Amino acid sequence: MKRFLYTSFILLVFSAAVGAQNPEQRTPRISRGGDRQNRGRQTENNRGLPELTVRAQIMNEQLAQDIGNARWMRVIYREIDLVKEKNTPLYYPLQEISGMKNLFTTMFQLVSDGKIDVYKYLPDYESFEADNLLSFKDMLDNFNIFYEEMPAGGGNPVRYVINASDIPSQEVRAYIVKEAWYFDQNNSVYDVNTLAICPIAFMISDIGEQRTPMFWVKYEDLRPYIKNNYIMTSNMNNAKTFTVDDYFRRRMFDGEIVKTENLMNLALLQYCPTPDSMLAEQQRIENQLKAFNDSLWIQPDTTVALSRKEAKKAARATRASAKKNSGVTSDDNKSAAKKEKAPKQQKEEKPAASKSAPARSIRRR
Repeated sequence: MKRFLYTSFILLVFSAAVGAQNPEQRTPRISRGGDRQNRGRQTENNRGLPELTVRAQIMNEQLAQDIGNARWMRVIYREIDLVKEKNTPLYYPLQEISGMKNLFTTMFQLVSDGKIDVYKYLPDYESFEADNLLSFKDMLDNFNIFYEEMPAGGGNPVRYVINASDIPSQEVRAYIVKEAWYFDQNNSVYDVNTLAICPIAFMISDIGEQRTPMFWVKYEDLRPYIKNNYIMTSNMNNAKTFTVDDYFRRRMFDGEIVKTENLMNLALLQYCPTPDSMLAEQQRIENQLKAFNDSLWIQPDTTVALSRKEAKKAARATRASAKKNSGVTSDDNKSAAKKEKAPKQQKEEKPAASKSAPARSIRRR
């Protein structure tokens, strides 16, 4: 018994000595304050744009609409004019005010921080391949945006510093939105999916104002950062109840069709020379999209049996309209009815009874 207690005591002393020599093997403790502050510094940069967490990435993948199994699909290009009042939530404020910023300012900051990739704008088609990537420096040089080069650490050779007033958010007054209308037969879903967005800058040059598309950005890459960007959508209601993602998903914008994918790859302007023909073609395409949706579902029977009161009212209205159309009033009808009635037969006058002479009583006799 004494030997067992002595052996146990020796083992306890030895384990305590090993723990003192290797403090990193101790049980870790959770620090709530410091870890939370460090985590906040790691997830946000100087611009206030949060890093995507694993949960945000999973949610973005769930919101992504898979149109690979679609049995019917039509790709539509719409131009959103930011001068229109319905589209102004994407244009104002021109500069960031109290955390509020317009769509292009958000896109520009994401590109400068390397959070999203942008692709070159090609006149005939758009390619989202790695060969068509547009670097941030090339974008700054192509559109004459002022910047300063400063050395950067962490393996980056240089850092581009742009003043907030030099971001051309005021010149971007339109967007081209590429969307796909599709029908998924497996899920019986008819919906629209926003594929990509292209900002259009109106730059002033020596020959006047030029309309220049800047770049393409995939909407799936942009959505995680704009789904928490709240905007004001009405002049009457100043509460910020919708985000930029809601603005596109709910289709709250007003966009005109400028192109559809076709075999000849022609825009509407190429085969609609006049404004009237352009408007007629846009309306025809909108009607085709609506007609395809209506043809998918069985329409309910709209014939409803009328109640007794409704039937009486309908019959009364029918008779009134028939009388009005015939040109005969109710008084005429009454007089005509009286005339049609057979005259009453006059009562034959009975001949007056002749008076007889008074008869004598025979009792006295």
